[in-house]
Amino acid sequence: MQGSLTFLGTGTSMGVPTLGCGCAVCTSPDPHDRRLRPSVLVRWSESAAQDRVVVIDTGPDFREQALRSGIKRVDAVFYTHSHADHIFGLDDLRPLSYLAQRESGPIPLYATDETRATLERIYEYTFSPSATYPNRARVELRPVSGAIDVHGVTFQPVPVLHGEMEIVGYRFGRAAYLTDVSDIPEASFALLEGVDHLVLSALRLKPHPSHATVDQAVGWARRIGAKHTWLTHIAHELGHEATNRTLPPGVALAYDGLTVDVTL
Repeated sequence: MQGSLTFLGTGTSMGVPTLGCGCAVCTSPDPHDRRLRPSVLVRWSESAAQDRVVVIDTGPDFREQALRSGIKRVDAVFYTHSHADHIFGLDDLRPLSYLAQRESGPIPLYATDETRATLERIYEYTFSPSATYPNRARVELRPVSGAIDVHGVTFQPVPVLHGEMEIVGYRFGRAAYLTDVSDIPEASFALLEGVDHLVLSALRLKPHPSHATVDQAVGWARRIGAKHTWLTHIAHELGHEATNRTLPPGVALAYDGLTVDVTL
């Protein structure tokens, strides 16, 4: 099955431009250097009349991203972890969830136990059994406990590390999305065999305690052997054009709005 992968955002938790910064990247006129918080959209056609849409992470820029990408429905959301730049757009699912509720029921949100606990605490007015807020999102938390089928496409969790925190990326068909990665456990490499499009986070050139550098991401890309590796979760230390000129063939910085065809 053919589908597409769209980068809704490719920036860090602070976004690019970063508030209060006047560096060359934050003041760059190149639109590729404007990066919203990290998220991707997976889209495919189940039939001639029915598109399916899955979002991975709903950060604080999700409303703007959804408008820009023409998202009119969401069939499921997969969360990688519970940090603000990945979950603080959940409330923007509300109008889409009302549409989904009438068609097929609440939007399923797939999250690990740790992420679920955070979502239930922050969005108590949505998830509490005693919630009375009438305009709460019509969503349903579901566990990440193995391969998950969404309308014929399998999403396979891929365990990775974000500093000392265990989080998950996802493989779907011949593509995989791994953000906020500082290390990849040995067992997870087997889950990435045969991918054509690999997305890896690469914060900057200098080491960071909870994020991969460009060199680390390039090393993993070479080992995994994907035809195309796209780097995301990019800080303002990395200019789009200047950085791409230094990367090996098959590896490039992604940018907000980039859409690539993928086999699902």
